[in-house]
Amino acid sequence: MKFIKSIGFPKMHKEEGEKRDFLPELFENLNEYDVQIFLEEDYGKDLGYTPQDYIQKNKNIIFTPRNEVYKKDLIVVLRAPEIDELNLINEDSTLISMLHYETRETRNNILRQKKINCYSMDSMLDDENQRIMVNYRGTSRAGSRIAFEQLKKQTNNFQNTKDKIINVTIIGMGAVSANCAKAFEEFSDEEFLSKNNGRGLIVHMIPRNITQNYENLKIIIEKSDILVDASKRPDPTKIIIRNELINYLPDYAVILDLTADPYNDSVSPAQVKAIEGIPTGTLDKFVIEIDDDLYNNLPKTVNSKNRRLVVSCNAWPGVDAKDCMKLYGRLITPFLDVILSKGPLNLNEKSKNIYERSLYRSSLDYYLNNKNN
Repeated sequence: MKFIKSIGFPKMHKEEGEKRDFLPELFENLNEYDVQIFLEEDYGKDLGYTPQDYIQKNKNIIFTPRNEVYKKDLIVVLRAPEIDELNLINEDSTLISMLHYETRETRNNILRQKKINCYSMDSMLDDENQRIMVNYRGTSRAGSRIAFEQLKKQTNNFQNTKDKIINVTIIGMGAVSANCAKAFEEFSDEEFLSKNNGRGLIVHMIPRNITQNYENLKIIIEKSDILVDASKRPDPTKIIIRNELINYLPDYAVILDLTADPYNDSVSPAQVKAIEGIPTGTLDKFVIEIDDDLYNNLPKTVNSKNRRLVVSCNAWPGVDAKDCMKLYGRLITPFLDVILSKGPLNLNEKSKNIYERSLYRSSLDYYLNNKNN
């Protein structure tokens, strides 16, 4: 039976705006385990923490260079490591991260080739198929707030919209969509409720029986001031909103990309975004103008002729970094309890422990064996 003796917590070397590291409170919860914990140098610094803040919570913490952190039995990092970082991980080590198996076929192949035991945070589901390791509010609220602010700028404090009533159209009917709708309600109440001037906002959530019909979509899009992608597509090679439909949006309209799926033309058929022709933003640039250089990076096969201002980010919860990591630290603790108690290779899908069942189902092997079911 293989047990975890060392855990590495790397920093995420992504955009400058990516500040998220797990907070010291998480490591206090790991005191009961006989395990060495290695944090990358400057871990927590961008959130205002010092090494002593962490060591006070757990005396088994050691700060070490990045290359060493990736050599441990278990690697825990929120966003998936880059290819050069994956190459630092030893064969048969274990990785817990947001791996997004459904839309990362290239990375899945690398993980299999390197024989890394993988558990994806975004695949940690309960028995009703609902995500456990998730920050729906953080994903939806930050993007919705920025899109609302951008529409306000685009329309001179909402004076130049087609109608007094702002129309927000959300593609999708899941938890991200619901949280997005709630956020727009709050922002519009703050903006319009006390003024009582006839202005307001209506949210339309559209399901697949609407999005599959071109003429229905055209009518809806013509009236949309903000168009939101909050979809979860079973097939990421299928487009929901063709680029030609963007031409029917008002010139001042804002496209909000909450899903932030990437393009990938290295696989066949190519993976595309639900709204054709929009770029994916980052924590450093989440407001994308129609002439932005990011359009030059789109695959040549992607039609981006029709454009509107886009609000997009590949890490929406990171906009409010500390609140995000406080939540994720609390959510991941029971999963770490399971893997440190039982080891990564002794999990039981039929366990009485809901977190063990969930962890088992979040493995790459489980995904590959069941993706066509």
